[in-house]
Amino acid sequence: MLRRPQPSDSESDLLVEQQRFLSSGAQAAASVVRRPDKRRPQSGATDEHGQRDVVSIEDLPDEVPSLTPAPPKKSRVKSSRVTFELDDAEEQMDKHDTHISAVLSRIIEKDTSSVPVSLPEFTGLAFPKVLHRSEHCEMPDASGPGCKKSIFARQITAKRKARFSGPGLSFQAQTKKDLVVGCKMDTDQAAVAGSRLISGQGLMVPSGSEEILRNHRENQEKLEGMSESEILNEQKKLLSRLDPRLVEFIKSRKAQNSPPSAPAPGGQSTPPRDAVARSSSAHVDVGMEPDQESVSEADLPVKPHKDWVHMDKLEPEKLEWMRDLPPPRNRGTNKAMQARFNFAGMLIPPTEDLPTHLGLHHHGEEPERAGYSLQELFLLSRSQVIQQRSLALSTLANIISKARYGEYRSSLKGCVLPSLLDAGLLFLLRFSLDDSVEGVVCAAVHTLHALLVCAEEEACMDSTFSWISGMASFPLLPSADEEDDDENEPLKETKEKQNDKSDYEVARQDVVRGLLKMNLLPRLRYILEVVCPPPHVIHNIMEIIIRLARHSTSSATQVLDCPRLIEGIVRDFLPSSWLAPGPAPPKSLYGIPQTSALKLLRVLSTAGRHLCARILNSFGVKERLSCLLSAEPGDLLLQEAEALRISTEAYRLWAVAARYGQACDLYLDLYPALLKSLQCPGPLTPSEPLLEERLQRLLALVCLLTQITHTAGCHQELQTAMLSSGGEQCLPPPPVCWEHVSGLQQTLVSHLKSFLKGLDGEAQKEISLALIPAYLIYLQAYYHQLSLQKSFSPVHTLEELEGLASELMTLLSHRVVQELMKNLKSFSAVCSALQNHGETTASLPGLSCPGWKDSPGPASSTSPLPLLTGLAFLLDTVTSIHKGLALKFTSLLSEPVLEYLHCAARATPTLSLTRAWLLRHEHHLLYLLLRLAHRLVPVDPEVAKQTPLFHQMALVLLTWLLPGSEFLAYELLSTIIFSKSFIPEGHSGGPEAVELGELRLQEKISSSGQAVGSLLREACAQLPSIRACFLTHLAHLEPAVAVSQNSLFGRTPWITSQFLPELSGPTVPSDWPYLPLVSLYERAGVSEGGGLSVEELPPGALITVTHCLQWLLMLDVWREEALKVIPAVAKLARLSCVFLCSSDLFLERPIQSLTWAFFRLLTRESRLNSMDLSIRPPGLASFQDLYSALLAQYEAVSFGDPLFCCWMLLPLQRRSSVDLRLAVFGEHVGMLRSLNVTMEQLSIPLERYTSPPEDCLALLRLYFRCLLTGVLKQRWCPVLYVVALSHINSFIFSQHAASQEVEAARVSMLRKIFYLTDEVLKKHLLRFRLPQQQSDCGFDLYEQLPPIRTKRLEQVLGPQDPPSNDTGHQDQKVEVFCYSGTKKLWWIMGDMEDTKDESFATVDSKSSRE
Repeated sequence: MLRRPQPSDSESDLLVEQQRFLSSGAQAAASVVRRPDKRRPQSGATDEHGQRDVVSIEDLPDEVPSLTPAPPKKSRVKSSRVTFELDDAEEQMDKHDTHISAVLSRIIEKDTSSVPVSLPEFTGLAFPKVLHRSEHCEMPDASGPGCKKSIFARQITAKRKARFSGPGLSFQAQTKKDLVVGCKMDTDQAAVAGSRLISGQGLMVPSGSEEILRNHRENQEKLEGMSESEILNEQKKLLSRLDPRLVEFIKSRKAQNSPPSAPAPGGQSTPPRDAVARSSSAHVDVGMEPDQESVSEADLPVKPHKDWVHMDKLEPEKLEWMRDLPPPRNRGTNKAMQARFNFAGMLIPPTEDLPTHLGLHHHGEEPERAGYSLQELFLLSRSQVIQQRSLALSTLANIISKARYGEYRSSLKGCVLPSLLDAGLLFLLRFSLDDSVEGVVCAAVHTLHALLVCAEEEACMDSTFSWISGMASFPLLPSADEEDDDENEPLKETKEKQNDKSDYEVARQDVVRGLLKMNLLPRLRYILEVVCPPPHVIHNIMEIIIRLARHSTSSATQVLDCPRLIEGIVRDFLPSSWLAPGPAPPKSLYGIPQTSALKLLRVLSTAGRHLCARILNSFGVKERLSCLLSAEPGDLLLQEAEALRISTEAYRLWAVAARYGQACDLYLDLYPALLKSLQCPGPLTPSEPLLEERLQRLLALVCLLTQITHTAGCHQELQTAMLSSGGEQCLPPPPVCWEHVSGLQQTLVSHLKSFLKGLDGEAQKEISLALIPAYLIYLQAYYHQLSLQKSFSPVHTLEELEGLASELMTLLSHRVVQELMKNLKSFSAVCSALQNHGETTASLPGLSCPGWKDSPGPASSTSPLPLLTGLAFLLDTVTSIHKGLALKFTSLLSEPVLEYLHCAARATPTLSLTRAWLLRHEHHLLYLLLRLAHRLVPVDPEVAKQTPLFHQMALVLLTWLLPGSEFLAYELLSTIIFSKSFIPEGHSGGPEAVELGELRLQEKISSSGQAVGSLLREACAQLPSIRACFLTHLAHLEPAVAVSQNSLFGRTPWITSQFLPELSGPTVPSDWPYLPLVSLYERAGVSEGGGLSVEELPPGALITVTHCLQWLLMLDVWREEALKVIPAVAKLARLSCVFLCSSDLFLERPIQSLTWAFFRLLTRESRLNSMDLSIRPPGLASFQDLYSALLAQYEAVSFGDPLFCCWMLLPLQRRSSVDLRLAVFGEHVGMLRSLNVTMEQLSIPLERYTSPPEDCLALLRLYFRCLLTGVLKQRWCPVLYVVALSHINSFIFSQHAASQEVEAARVSMLRKIFYLTDEVLKKHLLRFRLPQQQSDCGFDLYEQLPPIRTKRLEQVLGPQDPPSNDTGHQDQKVEVFCYSGTKKLWWIMGDMEDTKDESFATVDSKSSRE
């Protein structure tokens, strides 16, 4: 009989057993089967290379089951088959069919010889007892592996096990006996069943089951002969060696194959082995499970009861939830803790002890603290419980709302909104919107609304709708903090890169764009169409879409292009007819007109005239406007407040359309209704409950009439252009003409007079202040368009304007208006820093105006900005028509306004999207005040005294103007900035005063220089040419100027969008005075390397640079405050373009005189103190790169020019970066021979180069090397020679403690200096005292070596070489000349161990003497 291999068998034993197996001819457990290749065209074809060996094992499937869907297999021969339509299908089936014998031949009968047979239990009953589920029965757990049985089967198994666990046995007292009994029971059962784990079925031999049974009996005999301790020790060893997964497999296999037990003889049941193991676990661990700490019932927080469901197995870690909470943290701690919030979004202090019934303690971390952290809310929002998801989302919405208002700013470290967005809030909300539960969807919409929408921002923008250009707004795009790498790439490639970005990358940069990429719009449409949410959710969805539309024109286009979205909104929420709702709020808004739907259409219309035309014509909005506005608000079958809001939004939508010259035909149809609404505005008293709604409706109506007046004023121009076009394509004239609108002026003027009278009463004052600005803007539009009509009558209009001027004088002199003028500075966004208390994030910009109604600001209800701006706008038009009326309005430039201008001229407001929309309106006021000053300066001497202030304000305002205000910049450049009237210094002794100042300061002017006073006098004479020069270089703004002009003066047919250009910076850069010079450098200096001569430069380049420098000189001397926004390093960098543009431009006399003047201005004490060359100049990587270009240009084209030399020495001051000096003495050491600037020519104090002492060892070694090698000599470069002497002397005789490397360098330098043959240099280095700029040589020397320096030399040289004042010791000094290129290098023998330069030669002392 064959035996099993043993662990002790050697390789030879295994080979012997293999030979015995092969000679016996027994059947192998595994067989090799040749399976035909299914991929062959013919099943009968054979190929020895194509056959594979397949191992078939019993009880295993032929193929491994697939856990994941596998890709479809591709046949190698399918593509090579050719089938024809004429082939017979039956023949094809016979050809490829496989006989059933190929399948039946593989069916092998299972060996059941060793399978145990379970006999039923013998009872005395005729039928088995019926089992009822109501009977209490301990059933085994069905959750383990192999235990997926029905309840009935588990009841049968439990009842069988109960027979073997009689109450008479005490397992704890008879552990050894139980083990022996269990072993005997297993031995008895093994006669029938054998081993429970190994069946021997895979051996495929007749004696396989007998072999397994024999081994099993051997194991049982060994167990019976072992003691309890030996069994436990062996078990522990076995568990420590086996893999835990293998242990679990054995336990599960044992549970599956365990047969029902038979009753033991003697009437007693023997307990099963598992029961023995479980019962003895209190003393010893007999089972396979790891050790578990025993927990008594006294330690549990709750005493379990046997009737409780699922309490048959205790889980102490879960019962810990039932314990009492620990007390809150002590109040005295300073440790930062995790922020926790209640359901209302309020931050809960760590020390606050709240009751548990509030539901704020259901979390695992910090169980004693009430509230939920953001991480726990995120986890709850993905819970399987619907209420938890809804509650978590609602809590997040409350937290976000409070964070936007800045309620956590003083309590939390960090910001909430960026943290939530970084954690993936957008994806969480997008997943929640796809939930199948309506409550969760509504909560997700509420949270998304809290994230995107700020109600106060929308209300603030609506309040400024009737201001000058109030419809226009900046797109709410994130600011680009980092420069994109694909700026210079084609637009098509950039769009492809944007499309390739993941949702996370897009959302991290731009929240709105990320939401659009996640298909938010189709989901919102589905919610509106299918879910039909409650009213508040519908309003939230509308406001979310409004915020998406405000993002950009492309976002608004996506909203309009979303299939069925706008159609559904117009159909459901802007119906043509509806039923009157009841007094209670409606439960459904479908079929009822909604204000938010009209506002959405209005915001979409501001994105472009084409979008507006689609909305009006494709969706039937024009007909709905006619339906809503043809009747009074009281006749709309709506609640009065809602009807007023609907009417207001309808007027605003129509006004936006009229801003493009569209929907003006409705004016002819609805003229009676408009006139009725205008003539009967209704009672406007402070006690009116709907006063705010009535005021906004009247303001919207006046704004609509203003836009229609602008459109009618363009009718004549378009009509004339169409008649003269000769059939060419041109814009059609609008349906309204001037005669249609001219009759409205008298009605509005009468209303304005009544409002002026209302200023006297406290009751009507606020109402009048709110309405007067809109009427003033309408009158400006009327008179501006009137002056362009053919029917314009100058005499009649002048008389009319004089009457209007008297009314305006009354308004201007009123005490209420005077009070507003006094408060102008305190309500200014320019003069006062508007504090943003709310949270914002870069990827989701907003206007940041929480609390704008209560805090002082340009948009508050008591702000003087709208009234004064409207008044100044009307006065600018009136005085342009009737110039004699300008003197009557000098009171507008009274003392409070001048004080406001003084404050604004010194302000430096920061530019951001949160401030830009308010700053734009204040820029209009400043511009209009300067326009009025421009008219009054020639005729009013008192106003003329303030011309420096006006000129300063114009220069400052020019660099503030934002995109969309290009026309204002053009007007300032054309009228005020280059006007001689606004530069009184030029004709009132200004140049002479500058010359006297130069004499007082004792400034020394070089022979090639010219007095600054005379240069200023020449510049003042060239102001018209200077203006033409700058206007030419700003000609690229001409298209933007035309667009801005059309928007300001209401040329509606040419307006394409109400979205202003993207806010990337001011319209004119702050360094615009340097623009001609920088432009020439970019055209000639960069491309040609600065090698072009003046004759090779573009035509007029010399005159352009001259005019640019003249204007810069005037500003630098007389308007220095206007250039304070430009850093000193930026001024130096841009003036350096004079040397980089051309090879000889700086040699031209006018250029050199002006550049010398700038050099003297830059080297004044105050300017030198403010110059920090470590700051990166705007437009450059660093100043060091620019200086490297200057060094190369100097070596190429300078020819020792004193101006260029002084310019190169300016950045080498001690306070500047050491890299600049290293570049000169390391890479461009050849230029030291031509830097022959004398001490008299250098206007910079020498102490700025020598103090404090140099501490860069590398630079000191370069100084020393240049001195010793003769590269740096006093006659070639006197300034840097003194600088090098001073620093070397301070270094070698320094008494400060230093590192070993520095001390070694000092000793080495002293030795080399002592053995120098150049006695003059040796004397300068050892006896240097102080730099002296007034001296001929530039420094003072000691007559004799000071004692402290003598002592230092003795310490360095030692007693064998004492220091001496003579020039002896020639035998110890060797002078060797080596040449490297064209440079003469010196090497002093004595300390050659420090030599690292390849150009130095080592020569023996003896051979050198020879």
